[in-house]
Amino acid sequence: MRKLVYYIGVSLDGYIAGPNAEFDFYPLSDRMTAWVNERYPETVPTHIQKLVGLEDTPNKVFDTLVMGRGTYESAGASITNPYSHLRQYVVSRTLTIDDPTVQVNTGDPIELVRRLKAEDTDMNIYLCGGGRLAATLLPEIDEIILKSYPVVAGTGIPMFSGQFRPTLFTPSRRESFDNGAQITWLTKA
Repeated sequence: MRKLVYYIGVSLDGYIAGPNAEFDFYPLSDRMTAWVNERYPETVPTHIQKLVGLEDTPNKVFDTLVMGRGTYESAGASITNPYSHLRQYVVSRTLTIDDPTVQVNTGDPIELVRRLKAEDTDMNIYLCGGGRLAATLLPEIDEIILKSYPVVAGTGIPMFSGQFRPTLFTPSRRESFDNGAQITWLTKA
């Protein structure tokens, strides 16, 4: 069975974005960007892939993406299909999208993920965000790929925003970069 993987960048104080969905405060580096693009090219939005020469790169880890309404809307009003190289599901009870390639899931996101996990494929499911959806899907998250940046945001969108539900994950690997960031792979214990 394939996995639901929460692949996310986070500040030292646990925020995945600022209060207005900004994430430009993360200190980036060319080395880290190249490393991530080589291993996870499908996590780069389609319009950015074209700018950085990844548009013809095959998906390596994920073939499906699940995101919340806020994450979808942060892509910008002019982009209805931010990840055209992936099957996309937006979890929202009220959103309508005029793009047949993006599915809006108005039902239970846990049922959606369980259905997607049961599909016969070697590729995983990319949980793109946000914090409320991640908290709802916590029982179904099999792995977290955490890009930790050495910056304090102060406030914003938390990595998980939901009820108190301690869930143990075990670190399995860590990679460090020249900008002080680290990527840590954590699997559900």
